Formats: sequence, C-alpha cells, structure tokens
Amino acid sequence: MSILIDKNTKLLVQGITGREGAFHTEQMLAFGTNLVGGIRPGKGGAEVLGVPVFNTVAEATRETGANAWVSFVPGPASGDAIMEAAAAGIPLLVAITERTPVHDETLVYRYVSEHGARLIGPNCPGLVSSGKSKVGIMPNNLFKEGHVGIVSRSGTLTYEMVNELTRRGIGQSTTVGIGGDPVIGTTFTDVLKLFDADPDTRLVVLIGEIGGTDEELAAEYISSRSGKPVVAFISGRTAPPGKRMGHAGAIITGGQGGPEHKVQAFEQAGVPVMNTIPEVGEKVAEIVGVPAGA
Repeated sequence: MSILIDKNTKLLVQGITGREGAFHTEQMLAFGTNLVGGIRPGKGGAEVLGVPVFNTVAEATRETGANAWVSFVPGPASGDAIMEAAAAGIPLLVAITERTPVHDETLVYRYVSEHGARLIGPNCPGLVSSGKSKVGIMPNNLFKEGHVGIVSRSGTLTYEMVNELTRRGIGQSTTVGIGGDPVIGTTFTDVLKLFDADPDTRLVVLIGEIGGTDEELAAEYISSRSGKPVVAFISGRTAPPGKRMGHAGAIITGGQGGPEHKVQAFEQAGVPVMNTIPEVGEKVAEIVGVPAGA
C-alpha cells in the first residue's frame, strides 16, 4: 500500500520537451514510473525517450487514460497549466514550478477544488512511493521500501531525511513534498489524514519550517485523533523576523509563523520535536525498533 501514487499511476508530464522536463522524465522512467505521455503545444506526434507527446492535456488524457500529471511549466504560465489539467479531469496534479504568482495560486486553489482534483505544490519536489512510482524531482537512489511516511515543506530536507532513514535501514512508504509557497494545494493535515488511513504506514515524519500556520493546524489535528505516531522537525529556528528564508512562504510576519510557536504546538500535541535530522533518525529508529547503527 501507499498514498496518492503506486504502480497503477499513469503519469503525464507537462513541458516534457524542455530541459528540466526531459531530464526528470528520464529519471522518473528509470525509477519505474508508468509514464504514459507528455504535453507540449505544437509538438504533438513527437516522442521523448519513447514517450508520446500531445498538444493538449485533454487529448493526452483521452488517449492514455492518465490519472496523474506533473508540470515543469515556468512560473508565469504555471497557473494556466494547472487549470488545464484540472479541466481535463485528472485527479492528481503535481506542480514542481517555483515562482508561480501568489494571485494565480489563489485562483488555482479554488479552480482545482471545484473540479474535484488534488494539487500537490506549487514549488514542491513531488512525491515518491518507494519501489512503486515517482512523480517529481526527488533523487532516485535515496529510497528504500518500508513503513515510514514523510511529509515536508522543504525539498532539500526531505532528501536528507530519506537518506538518513535509508542509511539506518529504515524504509519509507510514501514521501510527499507539499511545497513552500504561501498558497498550496495540499496541507500537512491533508497528508496526515491519508497516512492515518494507510495500513502500510506505521509512523510519520513531519518536516516543517517557519512561516504560516500549517504546522500549528497539523498539531491541532494530531491532538484530536488517535492515529500513527509522528516525529517532527522545524527548520529556520534562527531566522530573523521579516526576512524570507528560501521559500516564498517561509517568512515570519505579524507575529505569526515563528518557530517557537510551532514547536510548542507539536509538543503540546505529544509530538517529539527533534533538533537535527540525525536526531529524527534516532527517534524513528527507537520507535520502530531498529538497533542503533543498523
């Protein structure tokens, strides 16, 4: 079992003929993803790495039966691309793109919801179900099949966390990068609910950062249910107020989004908050019963 994607996922790549799209198409194919088509207006009928290219998402969906879509379209056109995919009836949309205008993100959020689709991102590394499927840009060689779910706002820290667990012999069920923009399609709480319902996930690692209140809302959800154990890490604890740190959403404004409140919220919910990625690995190993150094 896994959440969101598995071996039955049929993926389309928007922007498949571009540099980034073509590179990550090759990587997703190497991982074993069932990649059934790509989209690039005006390039219909071509192929990239044996994958057929279509002019529109609607055409690609009709011809391939795709049920997932990932976009490498640049920021200014990213919102339109997401809405085209939602209109085509694809249930899972993943937007890797950085610098999608916030105004576009607010329009997209409503449009995607109205069309019954789920959006991961924008500004995210995508998601991986270890041994089954990869949608996005996470490095292929890090993953090991197992029972720990990971959800994170930070791409780089996601990779470090997966590597830390794999190095300890601890595999992952599904890893989800929800994205670091101010307006995203899927929240920590959304993913936690999916992990709680997944019999193959036994523990969840949550990687948060400064900015917004998504971590606090996740802690509120955790305290209200009796689900899987959660171990947390909050990055950006030394960030000065008013200065954006990496992600567009990673900024402390108006007294909200500070790391202390996030840590306090998780601790009050009974979630251990660790100071470093290796400490998270140690705590996970302790909970799942993996000997130190394994």
